[in-house]
Amino acid sequence: MTSSDEVCPRIRDYGLLSPVDRAALLLRPESDLAPQMEGAGRIIAAVRERGDAALIDFAKDFDRADLREKGVEVQPAEFDAAFSALDGALIETLELAADNIRRFHEAQLPQEMWLKEIRPGVLVGERTTPVDSAALYAPRGKGSFPSVTLMTTIPAVVAGVPQPILLTPAGPDGSVDAATLVAARLAGIRHVFRAGGAGAVAAAAFGTESIPRCVVFEGPGSPWVVAAKRLLSGQIASHVPAGPSEAILLADETAQVDRVALDLLIEAEHGADSSVHLVTWAPGLAEAVAARLPQLLAKMTPQRSAFARAVLGGDHGGVLMTATAADAYAFINDYAPEHLQILSRHPFDHLTHIRNASEILLGEHAPGSAANYILGPNAVLPTAGGAKWSSPLGVHTFMKSASVAHVTRDGLAALSPHVHRFATYEGFDAHAMSVSDLRPS
Repeated sequence: MTSSDEVCPRIRDYGLLSPVDRAALLLRPESDLAPQMEGAGRIIAAVRERGDAALIDFAKDFDRADLREKGVEVQPAEFDAAFSALDGALIETLELAADNIRRFHEAQLPQEMWLKEIRPGVLVGERTTPVDSAALYAPRGKGSFPSVTLMTTIPAVVAGVPQPILLTPAGPDGSVDAATLVAARLAGIRHVFRAGGAGAVAAAAFGTESIPRCVVFEGPGSPWVVAAKRLLSGQIASHVPAGPSEAILLADETAQVDRVALDLLIEAEHGADSSVHLVTWAPGLAEAVAARLPQLLAKMTPQRSAFARAVLGGDHGGVLMTATAADAYAFINDYAPEHLQILSRHPFDHLTHIRNASEILLGEHAPGSAANYILGPNAVLPTAGGAKWSSPLGVHTFMKSASVAHVTRDGLAALSPHVHRFATYEGFDAHAMSVSDLRPS
C-alpha cells in the first residue's frame, strides 16, 4: 500500500507509455487466478463430498463463524429479529431502493411469446420462460452489502424463478447481517443460507443436505468466488463475470474538481484489489483533483482510506492523461470498465463514442454511489473487460428462450422443394424423405 499523499493518485501520461505499459493498464487483479484455482478446487471437492459438514468447517476456517448451533439455513425467527433490530429509517431506505430496482427490472421483462408470419403459412417466434432455480450471492468479506442482496434477488424474483435462494457468509457469531435479511425478505426471498466463497458456489452447483442444487449462480465476489465459477462452469451457469470493483471516470475541461475528486474515491474504497482510473485530456483538472484528494482521504476511516490509496497510487489506478478525447475514448473501449462515469456539462456528446462499458452514468449529478444503491439499474456488472461481451445482471439473466414455429399445410408445401434440395445436397436421406411425396398431404 502507498503511505503518502504525494503518490496518490499516480499520474501517467498515456502518450509516453510503451505498448507493454499500456497493455498492463488493462489488467485487473483477477486476470491471474492461478493462486486461487488450486485452493478453490479443493474446496469444491470437499463440499461435493461432505456437503453441509464441509460448509460448516469452511465457515470456521475462513469467516471465523461457528455454525454448529445455528446450522446452514437461516430460520424464520431470524428474519423477524432482523426487522426488529434495524432502525426504521434504514428499513425505509431499503424499501425505496427495492421499489426502484423492481420498477427498472419489471420494465426489462420480455413478452412471454411472439410470433411473426415470415411467409404465407409460416409462423416463427420465441417463447421466454424463467430458469428453474437460481442461487444469488451477497459477499461479506469487506463489509455487509444489503444493496447487493437487492440487486441480485429482485431481478430473479421479477423474472419468475420458481426457486430463488440467497447465499451469504455468516458473521463470527453465526448470524447473517440484519439488513441483508431484511433486503432478502423485501425482495421476496424465502430461503437464505450461510455459505461463502468458493464453498457457496460448490454448494449451489451440487446441492447439500440444506442447500438445493441450482442451475444459475449470480453475484459479485472475491477472486475465490470467480475461480470457483470458472471451475464449475460446466456444472452451473454464471453469466455475469462480477469480480472486484472497477471504475473509470471520464472528465473533460467542464467538469467540477470537487465532484471528480469525490467520485474518484467511490469504487477505490471497496478494497485494495479494486481498479479505478480518472481519464482526462485536461491537465489543469488532473492537477487540481490530485491536490484535492489528500483532504478527502483524511476524512475517511483508516481502512477505507488505505484501500483508496492503494488503488489510486498503485498499478491498477490513478490519473491517466491523454492528448485528445479520441485517445481517451480508445482507452475506455479497450478497458471496457464495470462502471463508467462521464463528468461533463455535455455528457451525451461523449456517450456516442463509448462502445464498451457495463454501466454508464451521465453528468455530474449521477455519482456511482447512487447507482450502487438506489437508482434502479442493476449494480452487479461484468468486470475484467466483460463489458465487451456480457451485460449487467438483469431479468434476462434468469430467463431463457425457446424458438417456436407453426407451419400450415400450404406453408410447408411452398418450402418443401427448398428443404429437399438442402437435404439432398448435404446427404441426409430422412430429411429429404420427410418433405417428399412419401409425406401424407
